[in-house]
Amino acid sequence: MELSGKKILSFVSDDFEDLELWYPVLRLREAGAEVHLASETAETVYKGKYGVPATSDISFEDADPQQYDALLVPGGWSPDKLRRYDSVLEITRHFHTHKKAIGQICHAGWVLISADILDGVNVTSTPGIKDDMTNAGAIWHDEPVVVDGHIVSSRRPPDLPDYLRELIKVIQAQ
Repeated sequence: MELSGKKILSFVSDDFEDLELWYPVLRLREAGAEVHLASETAETVYKGKYGVPATSDISFEDADPQQYDALLVPGGWSPDKLRRYDSVLEITRHFHTHKKAIGQICHAGWVLISADILDGVNVTSTPGIKDDMTNAGAIWHDEPVVVDGHIVSSRRPPDLPDYLRELIKVIQAQ
């Protein structure tokens, strides 16, 4: 399997975009990766924007980014909540500093903005946060997926196949 032995950490909180969490999680598991959901508290059920539940495996505080090969940040309204946790920002900065894959889609760019890791980085996102991204120093593109080193970004659910194809390539190359 293309990602056997790889461990992926995904953030989760209420109001995640259902497809932007579950499509990547299921696709990465299908490719052989072990994916853990991290939230404010472990073993807590969170609801997506459309009601699909997700149960966290681990808390932000207990998540050790050194044990993971990649980070997923789903979109929806949850990134605005996620970026308020210092531990989320520290985890995100760890992945960036160590050049481990970071996948972000739609509004997930808000977490990377608050982690202050986008200066000079080529990205995409939902057009609704284009100004936020460029104000943080990112170089924004209106494309289904943009890869800049270890950061893989995408716009919205219709772009998920392109996003996962490229994210898997980046994770494999590590």
